Amino acid sequence: MRKLKKVLIVLLMLVIVFIGYVAIVTRNSHNMTYRQRVLKAIYPAWMWFAKLTGKNAKELSSSVQPPVSFYTLKATLNDSSELNFATLKGKKILLVNTASNCGYTDQYDDLQKLSQEYKDKLVVIGFPANDFKEQEKGTDEEIVQFCKANYGITFPLIKKSTVIKSPDQNIVFQWLTDSSKNGWNNNPPSWNFTKYLVNEEGILTNYFGPSISPAGKDVIEAIKK
Repeated sequence: MRKLKKVLIVLLMLVIVFIGYVAIVTRNSHNMTYRQRVLKAIYPAWMWFAKLTGKNAKELSSSVQPPVSFYTLKATLNDSSELNFATLKGKKILLVNTASNCGYTDQYDDLQKLSQEYKDKLVVIGFPANDFKEQEKGTDEEIVQFCKANYGITFPLIKKSTVIKSPDQNIVFQWLTDSSKNGWNNNPPSWNFTKYLVNEEGILTNYFGPSISPAGKDVIEAIKK
């Protein structure tokens, strides 16, 4: 009985310490649910664990011209205005399916930093989607408020849509995940925060799985090329 009490006391202390840690890490967060606060707090450990599963990335190894031009695509932004991809010629574009209640949600922070640091050569575009375990249930208004309040997001966010292969799949992700359109890649998003990089000429060059950090060397090197 005494040993059990000691175990319970230790567990209680660990819980108290963890609650205090979450409170400290998320002290500047706004309108986050407790789940979102916990996910933000454990993000570094989550990414460390994800690395153990190995890299999930693909890179275009030869020159391929997309059968369908990337610049024919258009998307509806969060505010209902239209984004014509033809206006993005001459810049690299990082397209990412996002969610607000995911273990990878804190990647929003690194995506915003990338958007600012490489603003002269890179455009980051977020595609909120509720495709994986319903981790993006919010409305378009709630999503943009969450992103701006907690991560200072200034890069474009597309209206919430479907990114996995289905009849309702967003037209941009149809292009990104169909080799008959992009020239080589059939990989759909494996989870929230899958990343696709398109170069200055509208060619899809890289696929990065969710476990690859936007701030990692793989992404940075691809952007700098």
